[in-house]
Amino acid sequence: MTSEEEPSGFDYERLEEAAVQAEYATGEHESSEAEARAHIAVRVARMTFGFFLVILGIILMPLPGPGGVIVAAGLVVLSKDVAWADRALRWMRKRTPGIPEDGKIPPSTIVVSIMMMVAAFLVVMYLRNNYDLPLLG
Repeated sequence: MTSEEEPSGFDYERLEEAAVQAEYATGEHESSEAEARAHIAVRVARMTFGFFLVILGIILMPLPGPGGVIVAAGLVVLSKDVAWADRALRWMRKRTPGIPEDGKIPPSTIVVSIMMMVAAFLVVMYLRNNYDLPLLG
């Protein structure tokens, strides 16, 4: 056993070098090895967060609430780095009415959605406070 190998037989230096080379080939085309190593950390953090969101969304699916939206958010985060997540996101977009396959939601749809949420909030506040809107005076 050489001094460079861990007792388990796993060569971390070789793995690290392979990750840096893969980052040069597929990443943001960094100009130095330090930038490539930093971007690897960013990608690992992004992928960890994406997997966390997908798993959380799957756990929340049977409960009332936004389980599907959380899974979709996790797939959006993962789709930048993982090919299967991009394919799954495209499949979800195809099956969701009102969302184009490219995922670009028209600004008018966003404005109308926000207006409907504000209106629903005001109605709930009006009904909760015995037909009085404390926000409007």
